Amino acid sequence: MTSLSTPMDSHRTPNSVSEGELHALLDGWLSPHERAALETRLVNDAVARATLSAWRTQRDALRNLHRPLLSEPLPPTLLAAAQRVAKSHQQFDQWWRWGGMAASVALAFGVGWLSHGEWTSLRPDTAQVLAKAPDTAREFARQAAVAHMVYAPEVRHPVEVTAAQQDHLVQWLSKRLDKPLVVPNLSAYGYQLVGGRLLPGDAGARAQFMFQNAAGERVTLYLGALNGNTTAEASSSGPPPLSFSTDGPVPDFYWVDHGFGYALAGKLSRESLMQLARVVCDQT
Repeated sequence: MTSLSTPMDSHRTPNSVSEGELHALLDGWLSPHERAALETRLVNDAVARATLSAWRTQRDALRNLHRPLLSEPLPPTLLAAAQRVAKSHQQFDQWWRWGGMAASVALAFGVGWLSHGEWTSLRPDTAQVLAKAPDTAREFARQAAVAHMVYAPEVRHPVEVTAAQQDHLVQWLSKRLDKPLVVPNLSAYGYQLVGGRLLPGDAGARAQFMFQNAAGERVTLYLGALNGNTTAEASSSGPPPLSFSTDGPVPDFYWVDHGFGYALAGKLSRESLMQLARVVCDQT
């Protein structure tokens, strides 16, 4: 939702409702308890109430402007693209059905290569995740790449909550993903936090942190529980193995740590992206 020209920051007090909280309320991301608590705070924040009302009016106006499009048939090019995606998923599922037994045997003996990903080692918790759902991690990586392509090109609204509100951002996303999150520090490599946002996933909420260097190059860190499971499995020593994927529109490195997935995506060389991924993996 586009912010109006009157900045809320000039009227803020320590108890003021932030723009990030207003976005979450307007977009329906809050739980009933969170929504009730925020609406109680809004009673004493006239500026936030006025901003929320203006955003709702703007949203409704935009929806009404394009409402006739909802009844129009899908363009043939979009239908063709959807059919290609469906066919690709079907072929992928068949590959795993045919190769499922061989993959299980390979995992049992700790093979270091799996499909397009390069696994330097197999931790017990990672092996368990892959054995349960061998295509889950790769699909997670593909979704991370798609999310990067959707939001990284944005100029005015690349993130939902900016780095200026990092504490709120981390607290909010940690609560929605039911896991304490850590924003990695990439300043030594020239990348600064732009901000982040909440995204939907197959089995629950996902988060995206965006970073940018002085040249305007952006990388995004995509996080979320695989199969909705954030419960830590048996711990093991050593960092989780990194895997490289080119299945999506941009390359990414991804890894699984105790049932929780991470994917760092960006239009960088494989070597540069791997260097950043190792730093992120060490810090998260």
